[in-house]
This record gives sequence, structure tokens and C-alpha cells, in this order.
Amino acid sequence: MNNTQPNPTQRYVIPHELQGQRLDQALTKLTGLSRSRVKDLYQSGAIQSEQPPPLLKISGVVYAHDVFLVTMPENRPMTLQAENIPLDILFEDDYLLVVNKPAGMVVHPSHGHDTGTLVHALLHHCELPGINGVERPGIVHRIDKDTSGSLVIAKTEAAHHGLVELFTTHDIRREYIAWCKGIPRWQQQRIDKPLARHPQHRQKIAVIEHGKHAITDAQLEQSYFHQFSRLRLTLHTGRTHQIRVHLASENIPILADATYARHFNPSKKLPELLRQALLQLSRQALHAEVLGFTHPITQEDVLCRAPLPDDLQQLNIALEDCLSS
Repeated sequence: MNNTQPNPTQRYVIPHELQGQRLDQALTKLTGLSRSRVKDLYQSGAIQSEQPPPLLKISGVVYAHDVFLVTMPENRPMTLQAENIPLDILFEDDYLLVVNKPAGMVVHPSHGHDTGTLVHALLHHCELPGINGVERPGIVHRIDKDTSGSLVIAKTEAAHHGLVELFTTHDIRREYIAWCKGIPRWQQQRIDKPLARHPQHRQKIAVIEHGKHAITDAQLEQSYFHQFSRLRLTLHTGRTHQIRVHLASENIPILADATYARHFNPSKKLPELLRQALLQLSRQALHAEVLGFTHPITQEDVLCRAPLPDDLQQLNIALEDCLSS
């Protein structure tokens, strides 16, 4: 799909409230582009002053009524091909969309995953004007291949910039549900443990003293048979594998997590409905249920709740049925 579109020159007049700011700061606020993107445009000659003297330095101070012309270059084309893959859309407007990603789908193409990704599906679904000068969907955050649930994607550069700011300042609500092996020793807990790449196993993340700051709020919703638990997790940071590693470090690994939980063979003493649900679980029992934020363009409140997929729904039903029997 060819999404290349002509980008006309836009004229921006510095208002009184931005007088005295740096050129890059002022244009970032006026255009909705990121500061690094404004800098790249400046360096390529795409930003010009309409009046003498010659264009300021990028760090120069602007004054009220200064006029700048910004010419957006054509997007560099992608090599990815759009694929007609159905999407479960929870919210969509002209600026962004929220999808319910199924387990097993990779978000972005990578080595070994060059087809069938969420990006391929998005390219078929909507016209994307390009982010940072490249025709690609505005992937702002990711969830693991075998985690299901809500994910927000920008459709415009301004929306992308605004969403990145929300994630950077942690002004976004992200709630997950996890089914775990074991019962936590607490009812509620803030898990504040730094994370970094495992020193021996490079595909894994571990709690490392000098790692990146990572905080997960955990709340026990229900326990079953003194063996299993269902937890609600709220992310305050978004590190790779954060919830999975934090829960494993609390000795309550997520069920069927092939990376951070030991192989589990459910006892034949368990009710057969539950035992079969556990045996059929082929990925970590983790679901990104709630995603809430202030829309970066319209300033409206957006709250999306992704319904449970069939495998986790069956697991939850089996556990709840055992409680009532």
C-alpha cells in the first residue's frame, strides 16, 4: 500500500505566550511534532524564516509575530506489505486507535517475524501519513507476543508525539490481569524492583540492583485451592517483561509462562474442568485489560477494556466454578 502524500508548507506565527522561548521549543508546541523531529527538519533546511534577518539558530530565541515556514518532506516509503488480518478495534478516530491484540501476534516485524505482525495488519486497515518521516504505524508501546490485550497506536505524527509524552510521564492507566501459580503473602503490594537484561541468559530479564527503575502495583483478587491466584496489576513503568519478572520474583509466577515459570503438570486431584483448562493453556496467562488516557489531540478521556480471550475466559470459568461447587 502506498501511503505517500504531498506535504504542503505550513506557516506558523509565534504567539505572545511563546515569546522568549527557543525556536525548537516554540515550533514543537506549534506543530505538535517532537523536538527531535523539529531539529531534523531544521538541519535539512525544511524550516525557514519568512522575514529577515536570516533564520535563527535552533537554540535562538523567538519573538511574538515571528513567522516560520515548515515544509514537511515526503515520507520515505516502507518495504513492508500490508496484510488483510482482522483487527479487534476497541476505539478509533482520525488520530489514533486502540486494538485488542490476540496472543501469538507480534507487534512489530523483527528477525523471524517478517509477516503476520500487528504492523502488517495496521497497514492494511488505515492510511498512515508517517511518523518521523517514515511511512510506518505509530507504535508507541508494545506487549509481548504471547500476552493479549489493549494497545494504542498513533495515526498522525502529532498524536504519536502526544502519546509518547503520556507514556514518558506515566500519565496513562494500564491494568493487567494475571493468573498465577501460588498465593501471594500480601493482599496488596507495590513491587518496586529494578530490572535489566539477565547477565547469563540474554533473552531474559531479571531483577538487577543497578537496573532500570520498575514499579508494579499488585492486588490479589481471588485465590483458589491454596495453589492458584488471580491478580490485578497496574503498571507505573513499562519495562520489558516487567509484570512477568516482578511476579516470578515474588514466587507467584504466571501460569504457563515458559520463560519465567517452571514446567507445571496439574495434579489429577484437581477438578477435571480446571485440569483441562490448565493443560490447554499454551501461553502465559496475562491479559492487558484496561487502557485509559487523555486523548492527546481532543483532550477527551479515553477508557478501553479488552474482553478476555477464549483461553483465559475458560481458565477463569473453571477456577470460579470450583469455588462455587
